[in-house]
Amino acid sequence: MSHKTDIEIARAASKRPIQEVGARLGITPDDMLPYGHDKAKISQTFINSVQDRPNGKLILVTAINPTPAGEGKTTTTVGLGDGLNRIGKKAAICIREASLGPNFGMKGGAAGGGYAQVVPMEDMNLHFTGDFHAITSAHNLLSAMIDNSIYWGNPLDIDLRRVVWRRVMDMNDRALRDVVTSLGSVANGFPRQTGFDITVASEVMAILCLARDLVDLEKRLGDMIVAYTRDKAPVYCRDIKADGAMTVLLKDAMQPNLVQTLENNPAFVHGGPFANIAHGCNSVIATTTALKLADYVVTEAGFGADLGAEKFMNIKCRKAGIAPDAVVIVATVRAMKMNGGVAKGDLGAENVQAVQAGCPNLGRHIANVQSFGVPVLVGINHFAGDSDAEVQAVKDYVAELGAEAVLCKHWADGGAGIEEMAQKVADLADSGVARFKTLYPDEMPLFEKIECIARNIYHADGVDAAGKIRTQLKEWEEQGYGHLPICIAKTQYSFTTDPTRRGAPTGFTLPVREVRLSAGAGFVVAICGEIMTMPGLPRVPASEAIRLNDEGLIEGLF
Repeated sequence: MSHKTDIEIARAASKRPIQEVGARLGITPDDMLPYGHDKAKISQTFINSVQDRPNGKLILVTAINPTPAGEGKTTTTVGLGDGLNRIGKKAAICIREASLGPNFGMKGGAAGGGYAQVVPMEDMNLHFTGDFHAITSAHNLLSAMIDNSIYWGNPLDIDLRRVVWRRVMDMNDRALRDVVTSLGSVANGFPRQTGFDITVASEVMAILCLARDLVDLEKRLGDMIVAYTRDKAPVYCRDIKADGAMTVLLKDAMQPNLVQTLENNPAFVHGGPFANIAHGCNSVIATTTALKLADYVVTEAGFGADLGAEKFMNIKCRKAGIAPDAVVIVATVRAMKMNGGVAKGDLGAENVQAVQAGCPNLGRHIANVQSFGVPVLVGINHFAGDSDAEVQAVKDYVAELGAEAVLCKHWADGGAGIEEMAQKVADLADSGVARFKTLYPDEMPLFEKIECIARNIYHADGVDAAGKIRTQLKEWEEQGYGHLPICIAKTQYSFTTDPTRRGAPTGFTLPVREVRLSAGAGFVVAICGEIMTMPGLPRVPASEAIRLNDEGLIEGLF
């Protein structure tokens, strides 16, 4: 096994010109807007031209609740795509773009790892093709235009206390969570309290991920509620007249990005991460395009299945009219041991009993995903220290639940290490056993939808929400938003809102702190527990170790 770092492996990759990668999916050079030699955007004209083709099979990769031991969801997504191509299938992968926040914070990059990576890894984890910068600029243009409208006589009668549109930046910066703007002279405007979210939490990001084309994008942007008048009537983005200019800024960002895996297989990288505070899926336009071009499409949803997979099913599939044919839940022996009470420093020692004690977290995710009517396989992402007995313990546990767990060695061996899983996934997707259904119907009242997710996915006893939150939800129903799905924002580390409660806890309620209406994206956000929409940096941020070496190469990124 190699002891090279991810960045060393990525740097040694034998990349093909991006035109060759596109050609494997029938995309001609004229249909691509190249960004250098190894990445390109796919034109809307080409995307429109393939809409009448039948869809390939859709495979979702999700995971258990993340632990410091590591799970490897993106790594498995990439490896599975390589594995499917290796056994002769025409496959593509769809993953999400990386936020600068976690790259310079603590989580690391979003391009996979080991020999199951997407390249160019450094570009992907930094500015890539500028999509996130475009989203940030479009969002903050609207912020500026709102304050400008207030400054020039406030013709829309906006109540300064009820401006709900905050600002964003793609960085972890706790100092900006709550700020006061326009201090100083009269020329600076009217002081008011506001704040910043991280870019991936922006409704503009969600809209980019859910819009079908530029026309749909502009309509959704116009539908966003940015403030309320003194009479509590909503003020929309279209009232500010920002939707047209925002669409111009997002014109190129709307086009999916094509790159390649280490094994030169096609990868679409488009849309926002962070399933703990957003819906955490690859863009609809990238996924639906890939389904027209490949026989099998492997995509991921963020964090554990309680967040990413739930939102993939209830928001993305509902909005896009797509459905998964098979689901892979990623788990590791190390994470099972951590869920079983083993400290991170002791994970190297064999402990079958701890593996068994930690498996109920995996079991709950399996049952949850199966409740959507889709078949499940468990991918055991192999670490070098895993013993045969520990791996067998996971396999035995999963078998008792009527599913199958497969050992996957893609991190060390690339596509060759995941051939067994690739074959089983293809067979499962082709079997036609999936009978996908969403968890709740559109017409269910908003608060009942929150309760439905809390009880059926988190296994909570109920929801704890103040009267003003219930009143707010009822008002939105009266305004015509009752049909919208729910996007829960909560910690990714637990089924509860307490990040320290691992395993499969019971006997708790879901505390809802705040609700936000994303009228343009088309969902209602319920913010639960202590989760922040603007993260902070850790005590020792990853950025302290990132630098250029004497050869001008990046070190410390991942």
